[in-house]
Amino acid sequence: MKQRVISALVAFIIFIPIFLWGGMIFNLAIYVLSMISLWEFLHIKSARKELPDFITFISYIIMTLFVLVNTNSQELMYSMDYRIIVGLFLVFSLPVVLYHDRSQYSIVDAFYLIGGIFFLGTSFSLLITVRNIGLALTLFLFVITIVTDTYAFLVGRWIGRTKLLESISPNKTLEGMIGGTLAGMFVGTAFYHTVIDPNLSLYVILFITMFLSILGQLGDLFFSAVKRYYGKKDFSNIMPGHGGILDRLDSIIFVILGFMFFISII
Repeated sequence: MKQRVISALVAFIIFIPIFLWGGMIFNLAIYVLSMISLWEFLHIKSARKELPDFITFISYIIMTLFVLVNTNSQELMYSMDYRIIVGLFLVFSLPVVLYHDRSQYSIVDAFYLIGGIFFLGTSFSLLITVRNIGLALTLFLFVITIVTDTYAFLVGRWIGRTKLLESISPNKTLEGMIGGTLAGMFVGTAFYHTVIDPNLSLYVILFITMFLSILGQLGDLFFSAVKRYYGKKDFSNIMPGHGGILDRLDSIIFVILGFMFFISII
């Protein structure tokens, strides 16, 4: 527990000034996090199969394009250069034919990379875009995520009895999920109402925060399922006591994606 607390404090000390400053420094920090996340995503797959070096190199190039293509955007109507999307599909699909050896590279590997890079690249790119819109809106999403995760852990530890999905995450409970959702809803709603827009209907904000709170927890379970599939406890040990970057950002990745459903009303 001591190691876990120290790691969290170090992360906060490093990231909070960057988060508050925004701009190019924030964009660079998110880019670095995206590269580490991609490394973890590729590394966990290597538990079953190593990918060719060329494929790994191309993966970092494509992720770079995804994350950095819209760094100056302030439009919540997300746009992506079709050439990057086409390149994503071609550079990972064609090697299936060129290698013509499933032990080296297969169609399963291709779709793992296409789906994973599109998923992670879009998430990190959107995080930059939302921060460009404003600090308060970005804080709103992080408040929901952090409060939900914290209270889900505390409530689950205090009164949790009913296992949620034991095969994926043995420690998560239904009581914890309900407690985390309620806390995320009310704290997130209070933050939005007092800091961002007091005129938006409370019922609308409550619904949005409830949806994002639940989605964040499902995102946590999704990444846990990936780890279980590859027989790993954590994506890496970059943060002692916490695991890897994807272990810490699993919820916010889904929250930032889910937030796009509400860009026209919030």
